[in-house]
Amino acid sequence: MPIKLVIIFHITKKYYQMKRFIYIITDRNRKNLHVGLCADLLKTLDFYKKMPTLFFDNSQQLNRLVYFEEINTEEQAMERFKVISTFTRLQKEKMIRAVNPDWVDLTIGLNYESGIRIRPQIRPSINSLRRAVTF
Repeated sequence: MPIKLVIIFHITKKYYQMKRFIYIITDRNRKNLHVGLCADLLKTLDFYKKMPTLFFDNSQQLNRLVYFEEINTEEQAMERFKVISTFTRLQKEKMIRAVNPDWVDLTIGLNYESGIRIRPQIRPSINSLRRAVTF
């Protein structure tokens, strides 16, 4: 008697949960506080650096990250973004001063943690000036 082998596969949807970041970025004079939501904070900050006058003029370049939160789900991040966006300037400043009292740019710490080392190139390397000599 032949045996029938029936294999049933249960396909389950596994939701890939990506972390989201809520951030507050400001200019050097702290006149503007911009609240944003993104999936990759370093790419977003790089975008602000490459396009400094996209949203504001030259005197109001948003280049200083003063606050950010890391949230696990997109729904929670969206809810938190809506809440922070409705805050007044005083409420945002109070939230920033609780974690960053001196309003230091937090981008430096992020670059260090991610392993990116930014080294300004003052002069070309000596090795690049040497040419291979063959006989």
